[in-house]
Amino acid sequence: MCDEIRAEQFKEEGNNFFKDGKWAEAIRLYTDAIKFAETDSRNLSIYYKNRAAAYLKQENYDAALEDCDKSLQIAPMDPKALFRRCQALEALKRYEEAYRDATQIFKDDPTNKPIQPVLARLYNIVQERARQNAQTSNKLESMIKIAFDLAESTEKRETAMKNLLVLARDNSGAQLMVKSTLVQQIKKLMKVEKNQDIFLSGIRVIGELCKHNEERTKIVLKEVGVPWFLEIIDSVDAKRVNAGEHCMQSILNALSGMENKPDTKPNQELIDKNKKLIDTLLTCLVCSINNRLISGLARDAIIGLLIRNIHYNQLNWSEQLLEKGGVEKLMECASELEEYKYESAMNITPSTRTIAAVCLARVYDNMYHDALKETFMDRINNFMKDKLLTPDIESKVRITVALTALLRGPFDVGNSILGREGIMEMILVMANTEDELQQKVACECIIAAASKADKAKAIISQGVNVLKQLYKSKNDHIRIRALVGLCKLGSSGGSDSASRPFAEGSTLKLAEACRRFLLQPGKDTDLRKWAAEGLSYLTLDAEVKEKMIEDKAALQALIELAKSGDQSALFGVATTLVNLCNAYEKQEVIPEMIELAKFAKQHIPEEHELDDPDFVTKRVLALGNANVTTALVALAKSESNHSRELISRVFNALCSEPELRGIVVAQGGVKALTAMALNGTDKGKRQAAQALSRIGITINPEVAFPGQRALEIIRPLVANLHPECSALENFEALMALCNIAQMNETARQRILKEGGFSKIEHYMFENHEYLCRAATQCMCNMTQSEDVIRLFEGENDRVKLAVSLCLDEDKDTAMAAAGMLAILTGASKNCCEKVFGSKNWLEAMHYLLANPVVSMQFRGVCVVSNIVGASKELTEKLMETDVMEILMALSKFSGDEEKKQIVEVANNALLEAEKWGVIKKPDEDDD
Repeated sequence: MCDEIRAEQFKEEGNNFFKDGKWAEAIRLYTDAIKFAETDSRNLSIYYKNRAAAYLKQENYDAALEDCDKSLQIAPMDPKALFRRCQALEALKRYEEAYRDATQIFKDDPTNKPIQPVLARLYNIVQERARQNAQTSNKLESMIKIAFDLAESTEKRETAMKNLLVLARDNSGAQLMVKSTLVQQIKKLMKVEKNQDIFLSGIRVIGELCKHNEERTKIVLKEVGVPWFLEIIDSVDAKRVNAGEHCMQSILNALSGMENKPDTKPNQELIDKNKKLIDTLLTCLVCSINNRLISGLARDAIIGLLIRNIHYNQLNWSEQLLEKGGVEKLMECASELEEYKYESAMNITPSTRTIAAVCLARVYDNMYHDALKETFMDRINNFMKDKLLTPDIESKVRITVALTALLRGPFDVGNSILGREGIMEMILVMANTEDELQQKVACECIIAAASKADKAKAIISQGVNVLKQLYKSKNDHIRIRALVGLCKLGSSGGSDSASRPFAEGSTLKLAEACRRFLLQPGKDTDLRKWAAEGLSYLTLDAEVKEKMIEDKAALQALIELAKSGDQSALFGVATTLVNLCNAYEKQEVIPEMIELAKFAKQHIPEEHELDDPDFVTKRVLALGNANVTTALVALAKSESNHSRELISRVFNALCSEPELRGIVVAQGGVKALTAMALNGTDKGKRQAAQALSRIGITINPEVAFPGQRALEIIRPLVANLHPECSALENFEALMALCNIAQMNETARQRILKEGGFSKIEHYMFENHEYLCRAATQCMCNMTQSEDVIRLFEGENDRVKLAVSLCLDEDKDTAMAAAGMLAILTGASKNCCEKVFGSKNWLEAMHYLLANPVVSMQFRGVCVVSNIVGASKELTEKLMETDVMEILMALSKFSGDEEKKQIVEVANNALLEAEKWGVIKKPDEDDD
């Protein structure tokens, strides 16, 4: 009995909050009432439908629908629960179900007036939808007949298939399609269709049917099976492979609750429900990794699907891949060479080994505890051991190639193997042979091994002479690799101009040699990408940077190489661009530490004079005007988080120059930046978010971030409001959010949803002038939202802070605070009352009303007018001071066009005070 009483008390308190428009508090109390209510009691039904009403006010229609269903399970014909469910269903565009509920209400009570207009509206919608469905059904039948009739003209069939694709994007059209024989017909057609456009449209139709719909996806899988998609993806045509890959990702998304957005996560409940299907999909992908019969493009797409989804803990693919032998299969791909052409050789592309290395790195990163890491290492060791025990040269070559992939992927694993006795010696022996293939792979491994300074020093002592000898080879592929090895070793001192392993001027000579390979006519892509990698090391030297930026032909060749989309060229191009912009991470130099280092006679890194800010700015502008954004957009498709961080750094360097921001937007940089700001390394996300902030500051957000893009970038911008971010990052994020908050209520709601309000408010307390100003301006725009105003109405000192900031020494901060106060007092009587809670409210009113800046004075008059309009009590409190005299003085400005609005608002305030009876109009006879 006690619990029932408590439940009723919670309900009554919830009702009071509901009446006051405080939906969140009402929901909390109704939830408490539900917890204490007896199961299936009549009162429980009331609590559910009351909570549903609050959810409707919040526009949380799914939750409202769920509560109405629970209420109706207890009281099946309750008219209020039916009506609220009808409202939720209509908002969710489930019109037929909403019409069913409205009809039931009308049948039970024909005199119910509120339901009559709803019923009439829904009747018209349902009738129109029925008519449209009939038309759609006829269209579908007609299009299917044309599209699958091989006797029809190609043009008609192409048009019909394109129309089917458009129809598949419509929910009602897609529902009709899966109920028809369309899926089976597409499956049959794919076996005989010769026209590429029709073939692609058929795959895309299947992809659209699976998109964001679990039920339709299961129907499609039942009709065609997972192996069918692997058959589709097996092609040498890139468009067909991409279409098939997208289709398979859509299936996984539908079964796991993800979307094609970087920041979405799987739904654990949905995964548990569809575990068998998801595991089948993974098994098929793993079995196909080393399938000898599929094309190289198909193999890359399959590994790409694993990379894209392996990091989700909910899917648990990393552990399963380990159990299913996926690591060994990836190592096979990583050890494959195009030079070995025989019947059982795998088809690979120039990117396959790089993609396999990225996948191995991603799997290793997901080995969250030591036991799993040991298992991973055991798998790698067993693979290497089998190859080492085989006496033929091919096995040694494959081991070296696989080791190179590990050094470019899970570096710690590769480094561990490299450190074993005899491995480095074996590689140097291979480099010294006369066999060109051994020389080539040994060079690549030496280059990958010299990634850390300690390894570089060891290799300099052992391998420089070997590399110099190999550079004399007549084979260009060996020469370029030896050259890159020398470049890497020669740049092991980094950007420290005082540390040069080779003689003075060597880096410029090496750079010129790389340039010749990059530009020489007839050179293939393999040579060009190695030349780019060589430059990526040499451009740590400021002299090489200056030489490179002035070389328009070399710069253009680099950009064209990036636009080719070859993933194996990514590191070289991206790193070179980072170096040219000086966008690499720099260690903070503390003067005291330099003095200590001098005292201890330690080496102190020196920055070259050509790396001064003026030179860096010149290089960044040169890159931007050379359309480097197009190259960055192509490179950003990489699945490697490290590479994406490099690309983000270059983008951010470009966006640091206001004149280049428009070029970045025009050339598609915003889409790439949004994806990188949501997914990648922490530093990479910060860099991309800062670049987006800079764009949002100088370009109208509605132009820079069209459609949903403005909402997508809010999360990364809010993430940059963090103490670990620099003050500049904080400031730029606040400024961009300020502009976005001005767009519309949807944008403001998203900022609230992402936790932006409390973070913005935090910076209003900062002593940093610019941060406080930007936060106040942003909050001023946020107060245009009713939900934000309610946050100011709560039991807090937020209005007091706004009053205090009106007196801030920074004029722009004071202006924004005055604007905020004008909005708050105009929208809420509660906020008007809270103004008087500030000790310096009168000082603030004086400051605003007597301000020489017209716009500031106007804001002050608006605040006073709003307070006067709120209540008689507040007006009396205000008029007890000298504010009335100031208002009267302001109302008498005449002939000053600039102050016309101020005079009008001041007069209105005085008239309102007169209506309250707080002041009287002077008699005409009075002096």
